[in-house]
Amino acid sequence: MRNSEERAEGAGPFITRLTWRLEEGGTAVWESRAARKRGTLAVRPEGATETSARRAGAPALDRLRKLNGVAAVSFTIGGALFALGAALAQWSSGRTTSATIYFTGGVFFTLGGYASLVQAINAPRRESTAGSLTTHRFRWWSYEPGRIDWLSTFVLFAGTLVFGVNLLDSFLQGLTSRQLDRLVWAPDMIGCLLFLISGHLAIAEICHGRPCIHRRSLGWWIVAINQLGSVLFMVSAVAAFTRPETGSEISVGVANWGTLTGALCFAVAGVLQAYERP
Repeated sequence: MRNSEERAEGAGPFITRLTWRLEEGGTAVWESRAARKRGTLAVRPEGATETSARRAGAPALDRLRKLNGVAAVSFTIGGALFALGAALAQWSSGRTTSATIYFTGGVFFTLGGYASLVQAINAPRRESTAGSLTTHRFRWWSYEPGRIDWLSTFVLFAGTLVFGVNLLDSFLQGLTSRQLDRLVWAPDMIGCLLFLISGHLAIAEICHGRPCIHRRSLGWWIVAINQLGSVLFMVSAVAAFTRPETGSEISVGVANWGTLTGALCFAVAGVLQAYERP
């Protein structure tokens, strides 16, 4: 008797959890996030009450650990710099200084987004006939929209690049209200929307397509805090719209506080992510 697939779960067209019945008895469970972040799948022998883990090879685990470290540090620093930039924008008049800090933070956000994408690209893959993980050669890029982890991290990375346009344009001087909305506000809104979509996909991945609260799951807390940060960024972006008739933002205070609190969410999630490793 060979190992057989017993149940597939997921969100829409995406498979996020797969259960096998093993030839020797018991079950093995592959979950997308656990394989990508920790390089493991769960195994429960027949009659056992506790679950153990099957791991990918040592080189693959070391690769995942390094990529996770780069992403965690980058989001922590990027979030902290965004919070600092928002604080300066709220309590001082140095627009160029805060714009420079924002831009530096944006570089770290982009690095974190790309490291997350590369981690998804090089995650150990499931072998449906064996209930095991297989590692392929290292790649810097792939196109796999059929995988929810790849799609989530790709959309996140794309969002950081769009934010980069917003942050570069914020250095421009003497813009009219309409130019500010087109060159600064519009990329900000698009970036926030991409962050929200990425977060929604990440929640679908860890919850397998159903609403869930996993208080004991570190991964769930990371995803939830990041999504809260994305919501606060969107609130900030809406409040930063410049009204053509007055030449002023809807609410400078809401825009700055939304950015500050949203950035702190990403910084906290970055710290937590450092512990979600092989």
